[in-house]
Amino acid sequence: MQVTETLSEGLKRAYKVVLPMDDLAKRLDDQLNDMKNKVQIRGFRPGKVPVAHLKKVYGKSVMADVLQNAVNEVNRKIIDDNGLKLAGEPKIDIDGGDQSVEKAIAVQGDLAFTVNLEVLPKFEIGEFGDVSLERQVVEVSDSEVDDALKNMADQSRPFSEKDGGAAKGDKVTLDFAGKVEGVAFDGGTGTDMDVVLGSNSFIPGFEEQLEGIKAGESRVLNVKFPEGYQAAHLAGKDATFDVTAKKVEAPGEVAMDDEFAKKFGLDSLDKLKDAVRADVARQYQGFSREKLKRALFDQLNGKYTFDLPEMLVEQEFNNIWQQVEGERRQSGKSFEDEGTTEEAARADYRKIAERRVRLGLVLAQVGEEAKVEVTDDELTQAIIARARQYPGQEKAIWDFYRNNPQQVASIRAPLFEEKVVDVILGKAKVADKTVSKEDLMKADEAEAAA
Repeated sequence: MQVTETLSEGLKRAYKVVLPMDDLAKRLDDQLNDMKNKVQIRGFRPGKVPVAHLKKVYGKSVMADVLQNAVNEVNRKIIDDNGLKLAGEPKIDIDGGDQSVEKAIAVQGDLAFTVNLEVLPKFEIGEFGDVSLERQVVEVSDSEVDDALKNMADQSRPFSEKDGGAAKGDKVTLDFAGKVEGVAFDGGTGTDMDVVLGSNSFIPGFEEQLEGIKAGESRVLNVKFPEGYQAAHLAGKDATFDVTAKKVEAPGEVAMDDEFAKKFGLDSLDKLKDAVRADVARQYQGFSREKLKRALFDQLNGKYTFDLPEMLVEQEFNNIWQQVEGERRQSGKSFEDEGTTEEAARADYRKIAERRVRLGLVLAQVGEEAKVEVTDDELTQAIIARARQYPGQEKAIWDFYRNNPQQVASIRAPLFEEKVVDVILGKAKVADKTVSKEDLMKADEAEAAA
């Protein structure tokens, strides 16, 4: 076997490999001799099948396996001998193409090929004392707790049937069928649907036109879908809904007391308020954490400069672009409609891909140096949490991850990232700043893009 490095430029490496015919022939004979004591062929006693006969019957298929194993062995040797960390799978170019492969399988010539590799960049992580960040903190006000309790009360409010027309706050149970330009559309029909007037849970104008409706009464509602409606084919279009009210109910009173708290498994209203305050605080902490990570990633992206593996950038860009194209097809909008061109959009999204790859490599190296690990227990708890997001389908979700180990990476990756972020934040300069709820919730365009 001859291995010669033919390229070492940036992150690209190439090695010319020649597997001599004699070496391939010996590998074939060794494989056939190993088969001799295992294979059973009619007319021959076990272990007595001549190697020449095995070669005639199985030679080509065995030689194909021999070649594959030899190539894999060469790849491992090149990687180990040169201490390489690959950015992706090696690419093999066979000299002479299929014809050379056929000759090698027939043991009629050497097999020459080139192994093309792209390696991960080497860079120093250094310290993080020069990273200065601001963590936004929001104090939960009493009014926010009261608003949250009111929403909880509204959701658990009892309703009872009433005579007369529906008013704001009443619940109307109805059947409806929607049409656009006289044609029914997917998702435009509903049976026994509950609508609380004034909840703004339906498109604008729908609930308002139900005011005064009585049980058994039918109406035709004229509405217009919002311009930014999630179903792009309906956005901005006029529609009619034939509705029939089946029941009208008035809301009852909810006493905000200890008995109300017991509905949520707590002993007293004070304890419920404490629980609500803690829950709101956790939500704010989640938003704050994301903004802090965004600021950290911005600084890390500017802190490190190194060559990026083209295959990783291209892979990330293709994933992003596939999503962009899907959203564009769904919305029906062109690049011109969005004030850009495909060329400019590609350039912008390639920068995002480069950023993601750069940050991924930095986080991976920080994690490696800090010996960050995601334990099996942490992974199990994360999968359980994911399964709980789909009530009634918990077992199916659990079985999906258990039977698809490769999908577990989508669970492990964010856990690893959070741990690495904590490592960096522990070494960076982080100052808390109290801000308003509105300031915390602000999100800039760059945050949404990346």
